[in-house]
Amino acid sequence: MSIGRATATVGGLTALSRVAGFARDLLIAAALGAGPVADAFFVSLKLANLLRRLFAEGAFNAAFVPLYSRLGEGEGGTRARRFAGEVMAALTLALLVVVLLGELTMPWLVRLLASGFPPQSLQYRLAVELGRLTFPYLLFISLAALVGGVLQAGHRFAAASFAPVLLNLVLIAILLVSLAEGEAAARLLAAGVTLAGLVQLAWVGLAAARAGMVPLPALPRLSPEMRRLLVLTAPGILGIGIVQLNLLLGSWFATHLAAGTVAYLFYADRLVQLPLGIVGVALGTALLPTLSRAVRQGEAAHDVLNRAIELALLLGLPAAAGLFLLAEPIITVLFQRGAFGPEAARATGQVLAGLALGIPAHVLGKVLAPGFYASEDTRTPVRIAAMALVVNGAAAALLIGPLAHVGVALAIALSSWANALGLAWLLWRKRVLVPDAGLRRRGGAILAAAAAMAAVLALGRSLGHTGAGPVALASLIALGGGSFFLAAWAAGAIDATALRRLWVRPALDGGVDPVP
Repeated sequence: MSIGRATATVGGLTALSRVAGFARDLLIAAALGAGPVADAFFVSLKLANLLRRLFAEGAFNAAFVPLYSRLGEGEGGTRARRFAGEVMAALTLALLVVVLLGELTMPWLVRLLASGFPPQSLQYRLAVELGRLTFPYLLFISLAALVGGVLQAGHRFAAASFAPVLLNLVLIAILLVSLAEGEAAARLLAAGVTLAGLVQLAWVGLAAARAGMVPLPALPRLSPEMRRLLVLTAPGILGIGIVQLNLLLGSWFATHLAAGTVAYLFYADRLVQLPLGIVGVALGTALLPTLSRAVRQGEAAHDVLNRAIELALLLGLPAAAGLFLLAEPIITVLFQRGAFGPEAARATGQVLAGLALGIPAHVLGKVLAPGFYASEDTRTPVRIAAMALVVNGAAAALLIGPLAHVGVALAIALSSWANALGLAWLLWRKRVLVPDAGLRRRGGAILAAAAAMAAVLALGRSLGHTGAGPVALASLIALGGGSFFLAAWAAGAIDATALRRLWVRPALDGGVDPVP
């Protein structure tokens, strides 16, 4: 399968997850609103997700997939499956300890993560309670991510990409069946998160069993491969930890602002995650195995990265422009109902506009990072992430006073640009990223097309088409999207031949597995 088709598979299923996530978030907004209860729930969710990314989907998979792939090529898969079993045993043991410690120390963890919550407040008390309900999710979802990494290394992307949909479906079902609101709904949702993690583990486990790729039972031992994994993962965990601290820093600042600010950030981020998931995560997932093989076989990765950057810009820039200019109407149409009122919609729209400015940078970061991981370089991104963390903290400290919640969003966007530009510069110095004439020409054309789209949307809003209702908003979005692609085609930003090379370039040896 090609990079383009693998990206389409991952991106399409990620888009399905995001659509289900929107439905989930609409129900959560109606049940919890944007106040103390919502703040407490989202803080508890962020804590579990932080550790999930540390133990599983970030640095761990970036180190695990190339090692597993190399073992699978060398010994027909048996040694790779035994290695995966050893890793699963060690990961399970470590996670059980972490979950137990987390349950015992939850009050201190919440105090660290949300220092702006007064110790006797509803926000703090409920965040501790909900954190204890969600924390076991870490165990199940991290093991699911390991099995997903096995499937990814075996060039099967569909099952793991579909797994996040199950989380959304479980939470949607809980809200629809219970019709709960307020604190009761928050408790049910927190318990549902852990239940969803178990469902996701069962899902990818079934897919691995059908593909004959289940990790072989083993005891944890310090094999040469395990030692290599630890060497590669340790700096990567530090780097991902810094990235996650970068994201959590916004929430930390938000806890020191008015009640509801954490919720504003969460709801806005959910919309931002749509283009990031479809384009950035999908491209990054599809590129890692391809670049790993190219490095091992001595092939140049320049063309792969150049075409991937073009695709990232082609989809990321118009998404940023559209979300920036239509932020408040989008939030109003999607979320303003039930406990989520006009004031919450206005504030969340302002946050969305600020976060949207960082979308192209975040997408590029997801595309550029595999350029380091493919050559087993997990240290360099750590330095870049640390720099971005400093930028985020400094910018937030300067902007939060005059701009409040908008300052937090702008600081996150600035840190995304610092990360992307730092990665690009170092890859350029290493001659892994060599911008060719096609990227320079089409990149400029894409930027011009995005500017034309922004002008059309601004004109549409100035003429009174504010998108206050679903039909008006949909019409304005269609107008903006159509104007972008017409301008892009006219300016030569879309090269069908170049994109076809990305689509047909052999990225994988096998096919994408059907969703079980």
